[in-house]
Formats: sequence, structure tokens, C-alpha cells
Amino acid sequence: MSGLIRNKKAIVTGGSKGIGFAVAKALLAEGADVVLCGRKQKGLDRALAELKGVSGGKASGFVADVSRSQDAAELFNFADKELGGLDYLINNAGIGVFRAAGELSVEEWDRVIATNLSGAFYCSREAIERFRVRKSGWIVNISSLAGRNPFAGGSAYNASKFGLNGFSEAMMLDHRNDNIRVSYVMPGSVDTGFSGHEPEKKSEWKIAPEDIGEIVLDILKMPTRTLISRIEVRPSRPQKD
Repeated sequence: MSGLIRNKKAIVTGGSKGIGFAVAKALLAEGADVVLCGRKQKGLDRALAELKGVSGGKASGFVADVSRSQDAAELFNFADKELGGLDYLINNAGIGVFRAAGELSVEEWDRVIATNLSGAFYCSREAIERFRVRKSGWIVNISSLAGRNPFAGGSAYNASKFGLNGFSEAMMLDHRNDNIRVSYVMPGSVDTGFSGHEPEKKSEWKIAPEDIGEIVLDILKMPTRTLISRIEVRPSRPQKD
């Protein structure tokens, strides 16, 4: 357990499964107290039950849809009471709808952008307000290699992740002199149920969610003089066509 993270306070959005769950678990194991945010109570209850066996910090959950600014505000108000402070925000909540641009509905486009990009803004805005008061804080945005590599069928998802990368870098420049650090992680293929189907068994070639959890810990363990602004992550031996 690292003394750098022990007793820190964190919010992880999209924390009930996949990468968010792995990040929350890694933070708890290092002694941080974590509020997990998810859209469904059932998923949060399942995640919190799984985390009971993790020694270290304390986990709690809050149901919110971060694509709505009011939900984001309520999440942070809950965390204020539950945690008594905030050191880290991990913006992980995300969805994907994969269709050709001409086949996307307006509602699908709006939903992807609202969750993946606007949700990160709403939560970051809440976090910055608190970090400025305490004169420190760290925001880690979980983006994707789709934020630099377009692919057919990815118009909404690509746009949201390209936007998240630009937002992350501009926010870092805006607030670095407030002692607020901003990083973003760009994974490639991760072994999660992100596409809407839970994997039946672990993939032998994809990145494990736990790997991203370890990467986030490595970022947060950097000394105050150093910022890892961006990390790209790929499977070491991708599946052959």
C-alpha cells in the first residue's frame, strides 16, 4: 500500500464495471476512499458487494447519469458529505453507438456526446471548484485510441473521444497554475463488456481492465513537480486478422 494514495478521496464515474471498477478497486487497495458513480442501482450494489473484500479504503456508491449537469452536481454534493474532501476525479463514464454517420439518429449522437464529452466537463467543472479551494487536485480522463484513430462506424464515438482529448489538454493548460493536474489515458482494445455484451471469458490478447487501473495508480503516484499528461496503451500482441 502506497503512502502517496492512502487516505486520499476519489470519485470514479462509470465505476460499477469494466475500467471504472478496476480503477476504483486499485485505488481502494492503496487506501483511498472512493465514491463510485453509475447509472443503475443494481450495478452499483453488485460492484460494492465485490469490493467488500478489498482491504484499504472505504467504497460507497451514488446513482447518477453524468450526461445531465444536475446529476453531476448531486454526485459531488454526495461526495462532499461522504468523503469530506476530494483529491482525485476519474472521468470514466462512457458509451458507444457504432453506425455510419448517415445512419446515426440525432438522439444517438446526442447521447454519446453528452455522456463521453459533456459528462466529463460537468464533473470536471464541479471538481475544479473544489480543487481551487484546497489548492490541489488531479483529474484523470479515460479516453481511447479512438480519440486519434478514426474508424468506419465510429463517427459519434470518435468525435466524443477526439473532443475529450482536446478538452483534457486545454483544461490542463487552464489550471496547471492552480496546482490542478490533468491527465488522460488512451487505451486500445480492453477486455470489458463496453459494446453491450459481457465477455464470456477473458481475452488472451486484449488489455485487462486491471492494467488500466495500475496505469492510473502510476499517474497519481508521480511527485508534485511532474505531470504525465497523456498515455497511449495498446495490446502488446493484437489479434491477427
